[in-house]
Amino acid sequence: MWTRQILGTELIYLVECFILYSFIGWVVESLYMSFCNRKWTNRGFIFGPFCPIYGFGGVLGYIIMHPLGGHLIGLYFFGAALATTFEYLVGILMRKVLHQIWWDYNEKPFNYKGIICLESSIAWGFYAIIIVKFLNQRMMSLVTRVPFRVGVRLCQIIILYYFLDFIYHFLKARGHEIDLKAPGRKIKDVYYNLRERWS
Repeated sequence: MWTRQILGTELIYLVECFILYSFIGWVVESLYMSFCNRKWTNRGFIFGPFCPIYGFGGVLGYIIMHPLGGHLIGLYFFGAALATTFEYLVGILMRKVLHQIWWDYNEKPFNYKGIICLESSIAWGFYAIIIVKFLNQRMMSLVTRVPFRVGVRLCQIIILYYFLDFIYHFLKARGHEIDLKAPGRKIKDVYYNLRERWS
């Protein structure tokens, strides 16, 4: 499975790049918002230092846009349009499924329903150039150095973490109360009951 090729790239490398793009996106977003707010602002919407939307955007964006690598102007405008469309669709989906959106552009000029805005669209174009012309090549060079078994194990652990984290936040957004300490309390109750019986 991990060695299956998608558009000429093995799945393991795409997953590893997804994880790295998610982390880099979290770093950039957190630093930018911390600068704007003049205090540390964690832009991760899950517990870990990841913004999965950047993972999907980085990997899918590169796959779609790399043929335009020799045409910077075309790459810029296509990247800006593609990322803005992706952001809008994700925002609409989140609003329908989760009844909330994890970002808000209402205070930005030239925004549409608070989901997309001109400022971000301009930035997406530059991100497209950075990803296609500079970042992805270096990232692929990095992930191909990771031993295969180590890479697979790390991907499995992080994907499982993503999945559990997403389920938790999905249920919480849908109004379910989740007590993460409850399993620990049940284990303690069982322990104390057994100790009382055998003491």
